[in-house]
Amino acid sequence: MTEQELCFRPATELVTLLVHRQLSARELLGTYLAQIERVNPTVNAIVTLAEDHAWRLAKQADDAIVRGVQLGPLHGLPVAHKDLTETKGIRTTYGSPARADFVPDVDSLVVERLVAAGAVTVGKTNTPEWGTGSQTYNDVFGATRNPYDVSKTPGGSSGGAATALATGMVPIADGTDMGGSLRNPASFCSVVGLRPSIGRVPTWPSAAPQFALAVAGPMARTVGDVALQMRVLSPPDPRHPLSHSVPADQFARPLGRDFTGTTVAWSDDLGGLPVDPRVSRAMAPAPQVLTSLGCDLRERDPDLTGAEEAFRTWRAWYYALTLGELFEQRPQDLGESAAWNTKAGLALTGEDLCRAEKARTALYYRMRDFLTDHEFLITLVSQVPPFDVDLPYPPAVAGVEPESYLDWMRSCYWISATGLPAASVPFGFTEDGLPVGLQVVGRPGDDFGVLQLAHAIETATQTWRRSPDIAHTGVTATGEAGER
Repeated sequence: MTEQELCFRPATELVTLLVHRQLSARELLGTYLAQIERVNPTVNAIVTLAEDHAWRLAKQADDAIVRGVQLGPLHGLPVAHKDLTETKGIRTTYGSPARADFVPDVDSLVVERLVAAGAVTVGKTNTPEWGTGSQTYNDVFGATRNPYDVSKTPGGSSGGAATALATGMVPIADGTDMGGSLRNPASFCSVVGLRPSIGRVPTWPSAAPQFALAVAGPMARTVGDVALQMRVLSPPDPRHPLSHSVPADQFARPLGRDFTGTTVAWSDDLGGLPVDPRVSRAMAPAPQVLTSLGCDLRERDPDLTGAEEAFRTWRAWYYALTLGELFEQRPQDLGESAAWNTKAGLALTGEDLCRAEKARTALYYRMRDFLTDHEFLITLVSQVPPFDVDLPYPPAVAGVEPESYLDWMRSCYWISATGLPAASVPFGFTEDGLPVGLQVVGRPGDDFGVLQLAHAIETATQTWRRSPDIAHTGVTATGEAGER
């Protein structure tokens, strides 16, 4: 196979090649570094490259195989970490000028686990300032571009990770998700992003370890590669008080499942959200695909009353907790969106929090009842396709003008407010070639079931096999075509 074909092999296959000594970790790393050099100057997905560090880890992986030792499920796989995620000795900016030169002295728990399982850290992926919003740009590194159309955004806040995956610069990546940051960029870039159940992927360090909106999770080009990472990321850890005791080895089980007779709710707009017609048309074959899998499909809209208030209130509280001191001491160091969220959080009252928590509790129980009758909810990921990279957010959605930069993300953040596991899986494309994913939402704690249905959809559509042209032609920093 060619080097570029190797870049797009599933991670599960690459590990097999590595442990059977058909490929060395250093050969694989060199292939991905060449792809980064060829493509990254155009899309700006990997913003800090840790090349020397990566070569050391790749050598360790090769030396271990010579000794007859497999380091773990991710043996020798290059990985890029989101720039919100602490990496020991590697710059972590959070997309903020206030932290532009920050170098952590510890690895986050996610990084610690990935590397302990044999992964090879190659660098950091771009994110908006403090992960704020679903458009990946900041004043430190600039904008990341959508690989299917570089005039468009890849979404966010894990937009750098999604672009790096879609262009074959890494086989696996990590991200975070509060309002859709693993799912929205996955949809915009035609890759897979899993928002795990609260506590399923333990996180540390954290300013609010019991906060029930933000999660860390995996991204990859296939559902099987996401499941591979979940084997490593999901064991419980005492540093995270909400971490689950569900055995992580469930993610090593086969993803194949017979869905005959499985009750699935289908909602194309979550009960009336405005949706761009291009998205609706791209999703239109979904009911037929689900029926072909044997699902007992029912058109049902869940009652998401209270999701708006619960999400926005607790999100604002989190910003006040994490950025309130910086805002009060150095307000010039916060961008407009981060400052807006922080001010909203500092203005909250106890009554506001009480009302939000009542709404969130009622929402959880309504969704629990809804998913008693339906094992899964299938719906849209984003209300719009990828939009202009120079815009902070869409100026309108199906003719409806937003009141804030958050409004267009409701189809993701309403699901966040439920606390349920959800995945974005590649599904189709708009008429002008922009990716559109489907969102698979599962019962409380059923992350593996979500991956099983996502895998069935992936197998039925084969959409994941379509990669962006730029990943194969390459473009130099000057805009000239590189070697194929």
